Amino acid sequence: MFGAKKNFGFGCMRLQMNGSEVDHKEFTKMVDAFMEAGFNYFDTAHVYIDGKSETALRECLTSRYPRESYVLTNKLSPSNFSTQQEIRPLLDLQLKACGVEYFDFWLMHAMGAELFAKYKACNAFETALELKAEGKIKHLGISFHDKAEVLRQILTEYPQIEAVQIQFNYADYEDENVESRKCYEVCREFGKPVIVMEPVKGGALVNLPYEADKVLKSLRGGSNASYAIRFAAGFEGVFMVLSGMGNMEMMEDNLSFMQEFKPLDETELAAIDKVRTILKNQDTIPCTDCRYCLAGCPVSISIPQLFKIYNDKKQLKENCSKADYAKLTENSAKASRCIECGNCESACPQHLKIRELLKEVAKEFED
Repeated sequence: MFGAKKNFGFGCMRLQMNGSEVDHKEFTKMVDAFMEAGFNYFDTAHVYIDGKSETALRECLTSRYPRESYVLTNKLSPSNFSTQQEIRPLLDLQLKACGVEYFDFWLMHAMGAELFAKYKACNAFETALELKAEGKIKHLGISFHDKAEVLRQILTEYPQIEAVQIQFNYADYEDENVESRKCYEVCREFGKPVIVMEPVKGGALVNLPYEADKVLKSLRGGSNASYAIRFAAGFEGVFMVLSGMGNMEMMEDNLSFMQEFKPLDETELAAIDKVRTILKNQDTIPCTDCRYCLAGCPVSISIPQLFKIYNDKKQLKENCSKADYAKLTENSAKASRCIECGNCESACPQHLKIRELLKEVAKEFED
């Protein structure tokens, strides 16, 4: 479908770094392994790694493979434009950065009720459809982060949308904030192919707490990532499942179970249900480490890192002490430095109450 050879895609948001730059040598090896295994779908955005994801794709993929051999998705991110006049130049910048003449998919990024109003005010959908008619994009889609009813409204108003990217994983399946299942069902209702993002919830479903990890290990089968990705890929209408692979070890693991994909069987689904219950009872912060919250923070708090050390202590996976917290905040602001501007919450796809959560982190490690 849409030129993709299989239903497994390479998300290029969390690439391995060499200092402040993408490790092109490692990324090239990963691209080659991915293509050789019969996969060809790559996903990026101008906001990923401060634009370095795009240029890394130019160096490691698009300059080395024929254009018809891969599917490349990019996005119109809300932080990159304020007026309709800025949209076309942004697309041209993205095409140049990626070294291509067209994108197979261009997604209206991080869509929700508030941002939908911005996209409409800037005639973003209309502009994208013009660009599609001109051949600069092949397919128009959206990347969605909100409630199912908002998605229904968007798909009703813009039936030209050809695919919907949603956060979909077993932990968020019935989550009231994410509504994975309900959003999936809306996509099915409107006949829209589903692209899955965050199938392992930013790594949270790989690095499970002890009791949950023990449940999956008892299956004596694949990795924790394998159960999460296969869960998402097993649903009818799921056109693509993205994995944000950062190194060859992740790549090799993912390829090992997606080359000859099999949906979860009844025993595996029962184990996943137990894990979901354990996770629901954990007193942790459901941060996916997407880092969208960082750009707007006026005091430079490393929010995802602070949430990770908080979660690690709560899950008793690591002996996280105040000394560890002090070391972590040597070069960035402590949680207590939050001035409660709310910029982070506006950017958070998980709709986390970050200001209140930072107070909990400060109470845990600073008091």
